Amino acid sequence: MEIIIKASQFFLSLSILIILHELGHFIPARLFKTRVEKFYLFFDPWFSLFKIKKGDTEYGIGWIPLGGYVKISGMIDESMDKEQMKLPAQEWEFRAKPAWQRLIVMMGGVTMNVILAIFIFIFSLFIWGEEYLSVNNLKYGIACDSLALATGFQNGDNIVSVDGQKIEDFNKVLSHIVLDQAKTVQVERDGQNVDIDLPSDFVSKVINDPSFIMPRMPYEVSQFTDESPAKLAGMEVGDNVIKLNDQPTPYFNDFKTEIAKHKNEQIAVTVLRGLDSMVINFKVPETGLLGVYAQSPDKYFMFSKREYSFFQAIPGGFDKAGRTLSGYVKQLKLLFSPKIKAYESLGGFISIGNIFPGTWDWQAFWGLTAFLSIMLAVMNLLPIPALDGGHVMFLLYEIIFKRKPNEKFLEYAQIAGMILLLSLVLFANGNDIYKQIFKK
Repeated sequence: MEIIIKASQFFLSLSILIILHELGHFIPARLFKTRVEKFYLFFDPWFSLFKIKKGDTEYGIGWIPLGGYVKISGMIDESMDKEQMKLPAQEWEFRAKPAWQRLIVMMGGVTMNVILAIFIFIFSLFIWGEEYLSVNNLKYGIACDSLALATGFQNGDNIVSVDGQKIEDFNKVLSHIVLDQAKTVQVERDGQNVDIDLPSDFVSKVINDPSFIMPRMPYEVSQFTDESPAKLAGMEVGDNVIKLNDQPTPYFNDFKTEIAKHKNEQIAVTVLRGLDSMVINFKVPETGLLGVYAQSPDKYFMFSKREYSFFQAIPGGFDKAGRTLSGYVKQLKLLFSPKIKAYESLGGFISIGNIFPGTWDWQAFWGLTAFLSIMLAVMNLLPIPALDGGHVMFLLYEIIFKRKPNEKFLEYAQIAGMILLLSLVLFANGNDIYKQIFKK
């Protein structure tokens, strides 16, 4: 059921983004009296799932959910309609319009994506505000995995700043470290401020380990899986796990570290149930998983919240869109760094689908849709033929040098761009499959 909910949110978000992106091309094209032959959600090679013709335009839904398109008459695009391009230009064709009009048409999709993100952020801030976990509210400090411990962090540390810059939202600590390629993190440890120097290869490691630090919490049972060995042995919801065999495990991360040492072994887990302590004996399966869910952070931490009036949300939405745009551009730069090797973590549709929650949450849905809209805008502006950015690049060349690039050159560039994009799609989704099979 969780997979269905994630997939439903992903395809709804993708459909909204594609339709509005293509509408961004469609509206200025029609305003400039340019004929639009097709307006499609998803791609339709050989056949379509649905189509209807109104006026000069065929509207439809394709069967390959990798994007969408508008086919504008007299334009070298992914349709590669060479026969049309051999005929003399007609007044209603894209190629017959002034360069500035064609530039507006090509920028329309990206512009619509940015406007959509701003619109979503404004109304999200107005309706829900911004809730976050302040670093000052981590009363148990942080829980560290092996990477964090090897770097110099310790369980129970409290984050003070990154490169001397105060970070209020705990969830933004990682993004500041990665996107700004931080050199140091300042923590409070036993009442003393400690500087932790991050090694030169730290960013490349932490990109594949986003949970290197987490809020440290006690281990209270919230629910079980159906075949949970802990539940079958007598553990109950509300139990506080405090010891595994003779090893104290007052926090969830302590227990997680300790249980990994006892696969296929008989163990004794001590829990607090009300005011009483109990010992529960059972065998740990080969997976090391007990089928137990811990309480969420809401149980232990007070989350901070910023409320916005409608008129406060307007500049707040613009600011959030700007920060999201800046952050994504920084992420994109990391992909081209051979030192950081961020391309190894590049994901496709599985990765994007997995960022949606397993339960339907409109606040999360719209927040993720706004982020994906910014991502789509940035990606489409890359100067790659077959993307909007490629067309914009050639149009700027025409405007500056007062002459069009050779049409045969544009055809070859379009083919090369399509091959490059297909290769990137195959690489990203192949990376997803590889991680699903070999890195579980």
